[in-house]
Amino acid sequence: MDKAGAAKSCTLGDRSTSDITVRLTNREGRPEWFYSHSSILINKSKFFADQLSHLDSTACIEIHCSDFDYDHHVSLLRLLYLPEDSVVDSFDSVKTAIGILQVAVALHCEQITQSCIQYLEAIPWEDKEEEEILKAVSKLGPVAMPIVARLQPVDLSTTRNVFVSAIQFATSIAAPCLPFGDELKTSAQEQVEYMLGEDEDTSLITADDEVKSVVKMGLSQICSSFEKELSSLLLESDLTSEAVEDRVLRSLSDLEWMCNILPKMDLMKEFVSNWTEISGRILTVVEDRKLDSLMWGLKVKLIEVTGKVLEAVGYGNVILPPPCRVQLLKTWLPYIRKMKPLLDSKGNEDLGFPHKMDEDLCESIEGAIVSLILALPSNDQADILADWMKTEQVRYPDLSEAFEVWCYRTKSAKRRLVEGLDKVGNAAVSL
Repeated sequence: MDKAGAAKSCTLGDRSTSDITVRLTNREGRPEWFYSHSSILINKSKFFADQLSHLDSTACIEIHCSDFDYDHHVSLLRLLYLPEDSVVDSFDSVKTAIGILQVAVALHCEQITQSCIQYLEAIPWEDKEEEEILKAVSKLGPVAMPIVARLQPVDLSTTRNVFVSAIQFATSIAAPCLPFGDELKTSAQEQVEYMLGEDEDTSLITADDEVKSVVKMGLSQICSSFEKELSSLLLESDLTSEAVEDRVLRSLSDLEWMCNILPKMDLMKEFVSNWTEISGRILTVVEDRKLDSLMWGLKVKLIEVTGKVLEAVGYGNVILPPPCRVQLLKTWLPYIRKMKPLLDSKGNEDLGFPHKMDEDLCESIEGAIVSLILALPSNDQADILADWMKTEQVRYPDLSEAFEVWCYRTKSAKRRLVEGLDKVGNAAVSL
């Protein structure tokens, strides 16, 4: 009988036509016999072909199975009897295909091995399945490498191109892909954050001049868009509409996202410079009388973003000349000082009022302001502290620590000056 004919006429377990028995040790430790056909086994497995070439008169091949792979051995025996073009379609899960693949490699079943690889290479994986695949492939060697081709690291040039495209979508430099513009932008922002996780490749990509140029362009685009949306508020006839505030808040959220990722790219100074430049125009709009009792969510979000800027400058992560630091502080300090009691009052009147400066935000802003003040020239410190003590709202931010340090430094400076003059006078006398 030829091999093709055997494949068509033979059935696993058909005792009347079987000329060989495969004995598997099952999960209970008891042997189980499968009536098989040597023509099938020789054709489909080098392992069985080798065993049959040395087989004695018992006509039985024994295979010991673990609890884990017993079912996979049974499945493989059944697959040996299927036409080659039907094997791939017989798989019903990634787990099954992984198990059969490992048995097929061990028994040198090349055709079934290739079918398993073809199935696993093409089917989607879940995260847990991916871990199982990687664990299995690590034991199989080169034969299974096509399975993990989708997980292979790509070259830096390709990674950079993907990163640039993601930045363009995330900052809306590229035209939005309607009707999925917002969804794609949000997804791109999430993936950019993920790609900025610390590793060697990331540092090489973010140091690339082209990447930095695209990011700076994106920041400029977002700043411009936010300014445009904010300015349009003064032209709106109905500022009580939630849709109007939501539109501006979405634009501001994009700016906040940039503020979060730029430190990972050593570009926070770009954000601080842009924010300092547009701060005056921002406050001109939000302090307009039309917005006196409106847009509380927008006003709190502005303070949150400003807090991150103040932290970057106040703690020395972004280095600016003294005039720029003074300008930043004098621009936002009065606004923050005014908004805190207003928000507290709204919260006291309405316990469900959602727009508040929480304790952590207040502490971080206060700490950043104190640190920023103490790094200024003493005369600029004096101007800011004098203004703080004149205002009614001295409780927040509490600058008493900065005032105490200023007083101590002033006395110390005066003492050093007097001691210096005394030394100069004594030197002159001794001459």
